[in-house]
Amino acid sequence: MCSIIQLSLRCCFSVLSARLSEHTQSVVSHLSVTASVLQWPPSLPSADQLWDPLALVLLLGWIALHALLYVMPLGKVSEGLVLRDGTRLKYPINGFHGLCISGVLLMLLVGLEAPLGYLFELLVPLAVCAIAASFLFSVYLYIRSFWAPSHALALGGNTGNPLYDFFIGRELNPRIGNFDLKYFCELRPGLIGWVVVNLGMLMKEVELRGSPSLAMMLVNSFQLLYVADALWNEEAVLTTMDIVHDGFGFMLVFGDLAWVPFTYSLQASFLVMHPQALSALGAAVIIALNGIGYYIFRKSNSQKNQFRRDPSHPSVARLETIATATGKRLLVSGWWGLVRHPNYLGDLLMALAWSLPCGFSHLLPYFYVIYFTVLLIHREDRDERQCRAKYGVAWDTYCRRVPYRIFPYIY
Repeated sequence: MCSIIQLSLRCCFSVLSARLSEHTQSVVSHLSVTASVLQWPPSLPSADQLWDPLALVLLLGWIALHALLYVMPLGKVSEGLVLRDGTRLKYPINGFHGLCISGVLLMLLVGLEAPLGYLFELLVPLAVCAIAASFLFSVYLYIRSFWAPSHALALGGNTGNPLYDFFIGRELNPRIGNFDLKYFCELRPGLIGWVVVNLGMLMKEVELRGSPSLAMMLVNSFQLLYVADALWNEEAVLTTMDIVHDGFGFMLVFGDLAWVPFTYSLQASFLVMHPQALSALGAAVIIALNGIGYYIFRKSNSQKNQFRRDPSHPSVARLETIATATGKRLLVSGWWGLVRHPNYLGDLLMALAWSLPCGFSHLLPYFYVIYFTVLLIHREDRDERQCRAKYGVAWDTYCRRVPYRIFPYIY
């Protein structure tokens, strides 16, 4: 019975691949193989390239799959930080299980010769569907927030300005029963979807050239490591600004469902049509840069999360701290004595390592690291203002002890 099902699926995928090949060739013929920053303005897709019903089916099916995995009794359950009403919400810590199950399903599809490379042609329709879904979902979140109790609203999302509140999010932790909508979107469909898009780009390169390039494999490996790390340490997200302070509005919805999978994968999609040759030395330097960035990112984040959850833990108990009027203490040694946001420094080093395999012929692969630098500097400024208002004189003392914000001796 299993062999019959497998044979049927192979036949279906073979027919689909044959039908898609003609479309693929027409798309490829219209793309420039030579990338240059002087090619401006870039060609825009036609109206018929913006929509494909298959894209909508895939997007909704993907979200439904991860909603199902979210509610399955896998992993442990952890409590978030104390809310304004004194309660603590419970969260399932099973995102890494979702990544592993997704990986198994993808390997089955590869074994059945499913045309995963067609994701390259579906990127624009998928992005359009994700943007539309983000907008509709944000409208739902904004409307339902008016039935939420006042203590459930985000402090910065209830200004009375409809446009701003819609964008930033009014409700802090919108839930349907025990299903936390913000927490689900934060690390599930979009982040794991990013890995799937990258895999689709790798498979497309295999279709075009017979094997993946070293540059493509590095980009896929680096970004898979980043996603796997985020999901392995999923519990740490419960202490981040997104979960603790920000409401769930269009900013986070669009970022989670549309921005992450379709802009963070720009390096892989660029390499499909603009392959790059990497020397062994160049690859070694890029791998080392990503390793250094990952080490700083992981160690500093782990130290911060451990200190927030249990300041008496042996790994952080001996670190020097500053007392504040709120009763909390600020770290002024360890990673957090180097700069105020060492995790941002590690993040940016990794972002650069993801872009370097794409060469220097075009600015597009470096969009992520440029955008991410601006984003993190802006986020650091927001955090600076919140901490100064919260900790007062203690924060000024901390800033004198740790003068550099992200880059030692630079910023």
